[in-house]
Amino acid sequence: MTDVVRGTGVVAGVVKAPVVWKRPLMMHPTPLCALPTERREAEAQRLTLAVQEVAEGYTRRANQAKGEAAEVLGALAQLTCDRGWVRPALKAISDGMPAPTAALDALESISATFRRLGGVMAERVTDLGDIRDRVIARLAGQPEPGVPTPSVPSILLADDLSPADTADLNLDLIVAIATRLGGPTSHTAIVARQRGLPCVVGVTDLMDVQEGDTVLLDGAAGTLTRRLADLDADALVAADARRRAAVDAWEGPAVTKDGVSVQLLANVADGVAAEEAAARPVDGVGLYRTEFGFLTAQIEPTVEEQAATYAEVLKAFPAKKVVVRTLDAGTDKPVPFASLSEEPNPALGVRGHRLAIAQPGLVLRQLDAIALAAANHEPRPWVMAPMISTVDEAAQFAQDCRARGLFAGVMVEVPAAALLAEEFLRVVDFVSVGTNDLTQYVMAADRLAPELAHLTDPWQPAVLRLTKFTADAGARLGKPVGVCGEAAADPILACVLVGMGITSLSMAAAAASAVGVQLSRVTSADCERAAEAALKATTASDARSAAAAALAE
Repeated sequence: MTDVVRGTGVVAGVVKAPVVWKRPLMMHPTPLCALPTERREAEAQRLTLAVQEVAEGYTRRANQAKGEAAEVLGALAQLTCDRGWVRPALKAISDGMPAPTAALDALESISATFRRLGGVMAERVTDLGDIRDRVIARLAGQPEPGVPTPSVPSILLADDLSPADTADLNLDLIVAIATRLGGPTSHTAIVARQRGLPCVVGVTDLMDVQEGDTVLLDGAAGTLTRRLADLDADALVAADARRRAAVDAWEGPAVTKDGVSVQLLANVADGVAAEEAAARPVDGVGLYRTEFGFLTAQIEPTVEEQAATYAEVLKAFPAKKVVVRTLDAGTDKPVPFASLSEEPNPALGVRGHRLAIAQPGLVLRQLDAIALAAANHEPRPWVMAPMISTVDEAAQFAQDCRARGLFAGVMVEVPAAALLAEEFLRVVDFVSVGTNDLTQYVMAADRLAPELAHLTDPWQPAVLRLTKFTADAGARLGKPVGVCGEAAADPILACVLVGMGITSLSMAAAAASAVGVQLSRVTSADCERAAEAALKATTASDARSAAAAALAE
């Protein structure tokens, strides 16, 4: 009999290979006795050098990466040198504590704070753990821990992977990855998606898979299968190879079998990512995450400085649609000049457009900068605000946008926005469903908690029905309703969304071809039948199975 362990699929692909586990840190015992006074200054210098070397390593990887991966690695380099942990560690050394123990204690203190905060802040614990392991290894004179170099193509397993681990992977030898922790919006998932590497996260029983086991990983289904005697694994791999070849050859545009056009757009974080996305068969940008350009900015950039940054993205897509999201700072994206220093529950706190309450001019200056950047760009940018909860907020934002000649929209992330979709659409020009946060809030489940991955699945019937409710409101008023969460990158779910009446799909640019190929194989009527089947389901797994069966017919 086959033996299957399950997680959350992030990047599609079927791979059969032996597994290797990430190399752990080989910890050395640290003397418990206090350091002599004369050794403490040298010990502090030793820690400072180790921190500098680790930060330089992250920066080097960031310079070799692109788009969101580069942003994540750059932020990690900043976090390595953050005085919030380095200063307490140096103080502990001055009191006689050895450097390894001082670093461990200081980083664990911050990690404990992030765990208490929960929500997306807990995602940073993995980053802090990676910094800890690399600094301790440097202090011990060991190679930095990380990914092994297997002798044959292998599937990499780990409790979790840092952005540095994933960005450094040799794709000739590491052909897929699976982690016990993490969720579909974790840093591991972001980098894996950008690199097109088959990936499954949140596999709670992953420890049952032993080093050297040969398994079949299915990145779409989110499974790892052992004991393959009763399964024609080679045939499944061959079928997936044919699928990948078709995806690689697809050049767009996205059109269903009966000739209905579907607008496929890219999610981007900066000008570099926009240039890379523009080389792929996408129709423009459906989500420009402006906050990623300012993750390390201590003071708010001027309107002119912001405009120069935004212009890089607009320049990459001349004569094409670009949807700009205003700052979604807070939680896992703490922009220093915009975020509040402490909140008891940041995922439900002052984030996104709610920052305008504490800093009224922040959003207005950003709109000024977007309008300045767009002075010579046609069509005019579409601008949307995140975390809008009331019609009054939407109406005021629309007024501010239109005063600057910008199309006005809002994100549908808060359930209230979905339930009042028609009222929202009466005051704005468009809406875009952010399925990552909408799922989190509808299901009351932290989207980064692996043990809750079954709840944060975008196939959850409640999420599908709210998305359909929103699409219907757009159809009644003749206004666009897009989807810009990770749900749009799932080829089967993309068909369901089209069948619901969603007018545009925005995703990681690398995912667009797979979605385009799937849409080319079905009719609009097939999509409608798949949507109807999914909407009747009472569980996420049944919704997925019903939609796939409807499309297979």
